[in-house]
Amino acid sequence: VRAAMEERDQKTLKKGIAKFYDESSTLWEQIWGEHMHHGYYESTAKLSIEEHREAQVLMIDKVLEWAGAGLGKEGKVLDVGCGVGGSTRHIVAKYGCGYGCGITLSPYQAKRAGKITAECDDLPEDSVVEFKVEDALNQPFEDESFDLVWSMESGEHMPDKEKFVNELYRVLKPGGRVIVVTWCHRVLGQEEQSLSAYERLLLALINRAYFLPAWVSIAEYDDLATQAGFEGIKIDDWSPKVAPFWTAVLKTALTLNGLRGLLKAGPKTMRGAAVMPLMRLGFASGTIKFNLMTAVKPLK
Repeated sequence: VRAAMEERDQKTLKKGIAKFYDESSTLWEQIWGEHMHHGYYESTAKLSIEEHREAQVLMIDKVLEWAGAGLGKEGKVLDVGCGVGGSTRHIVAKYGCGYGCGITLSPYQAKRAGKITAECDDLPEDSVVEFKVEDALNQPFEDESFDLVWSMESGEHMPDKEKFVNELYRVLKPGGRVIVVTWCHRVLGQEEQSLSAYERLLLALINRAYFLPAWVSIAEYDDLATQAGFEGIKIDDWSPKVAPFWTAVLKTALTLNGLRGLLKAGPKTMRGAAVMPLMRLGFASGTIKFNLMTAVKPLK
């Protein structure tokens, strides 16, 4: 009975995630562009929207550099939780990869990603870049299909983190690298059994708006990666590097164009906007962390 309830809850969650991004992606792209993730900020000075967009691209490059990623022309990259394909296209163009694939639960995002890609002039002529509506916990790919598996801010949506990490391991080629950038809660102290009641309430309110399951710490990701068989695991906390982001998102939401867009987008998007101050508070209080993990699947 419990397993059946969990399966039903996961289906409900996935349906909510798909509808949320179907509804909200157009507004986000209109204001913030093709990258649906935090920016990397080297300064906390007041920035224009164009500078925020540049910070989002910089985030991709900084993460790849931190991870020591590298791909050749024969390289194959998988973007898990691809949004409208910003990271997929950027990585393929950066390394001249032969193949890039992005997966998302949102039919709108997959369709829109394909349209943007068809109009993109930055990709290698002989590369294939495609997008699929697929579940990250049950991927359709053969074992050992990709040289790089990239997940930028999608892990927080995964209701089964162990299955998520195991799937990333399964589809990765031996010697391939995984990169996960995700929202986590802080690592608990040695004497702590759980987050405080206040922290749990804060995250619960955010979960309802953004269709998130229970949060974990980066220490739990580290343990899951070890159990899956990954080697060379490296983790980090870049929370200070993303500090200006939620203030900027909140400000754009409160502009005339932003408010019009929210009203047009629908109730799920409006509810997401309403908890933006809670995301800002979560980062400021140290409850929420912007964490990174990279690791390699060992050679046989």
